[in-house]
Amino acid sequence: MSKIVVQGIPYDEKSSFLQGPSLAPPLIREAYHSPSANYYAENGTLLSSERLVDKGDFDITDYFEIEELTLKHLESGLPLLTFGGDHSITYPIIRAFHKKYGQFPILHIDAHSDLYPDFEGDPYSHACPFYHIMKENLCNHLTQIGIRTLNGEQRKNASEFGVTIVGMNDLAAFKIPKYKTPIYLSMDMDALDPAFAPGVSHHEPGGLSTRQVLEIIQSIPVPILGADIVEYNPKRDNNGVTAMVCAKLFKEIATKML
Repeated sequence: MSKIVVQGIPYDEKSSFLQGPSLAPPLIREAYHSPSANYYAENGTLLSSERLVDKGDFDITDYFEIEELTLKHLESGLPLLTFGGDHSITYPIIRAFHKKYGQFPILHIDAHSDLYPDFEGDPYSHACPFYHIMKENLCNHLTQIGIRTLNGEQRKNASEFGVTIVGMNDLAAFKIPKYKTPIYLSMDMDALDPAFAPGVSHHEPGGLSTRQVLEIIQSIPVPILGADIVEYNPKRDNNGVTAMVCAKLFKEIATKML
């Protein structure tokens, strides 16, 4: 691929604790363009603006507009990366990808499994996307890395759906799955320890370092069909630190797409 498509979904209506991720997409772009850094990924790839088909940000009034919008942006056949937004956006995005590509594996990096059938009465909460993705057989395998808040209900649902969960206490033994087909990558910024990414709604100590996340991304052995970077909350950021981490991860994910 010579180009990728980028869309911004500034939507956080399904956040259960704090709102703020709707402010993230333009700030991730601003960090990507920061004169303090450059457009090169660590493998030497130049991720210049000419390689990005940026569709801009879209005001969402109805949750399932996200699916229609994503399906439209998949028409080109190029890989698609989404700036969120809270994690609720991943479910309609995956519905669109499934319509285009059928089943595929998902690699999900997060502090939380997001496997509730509903949360506080809302089945489309940001705590629920992967329950519905698995319930509807939208992917053929889900691997979750960085989990450190797993409770009994989500553990039961993970077992029912055959989800592979790599908790932080098991990380030392983790090896990237030997994927045979392209994957979708969902990157929740609270997977990182708050020391590395303070700009998130849910601070969960004991998380991944920026380097550990980069190593996971760089070790993916197959093409990436699509990806999202979600749950960056600028209201809680410190001097734009988390925005720069988002931009760094964006460059590495986009490079893998290319």
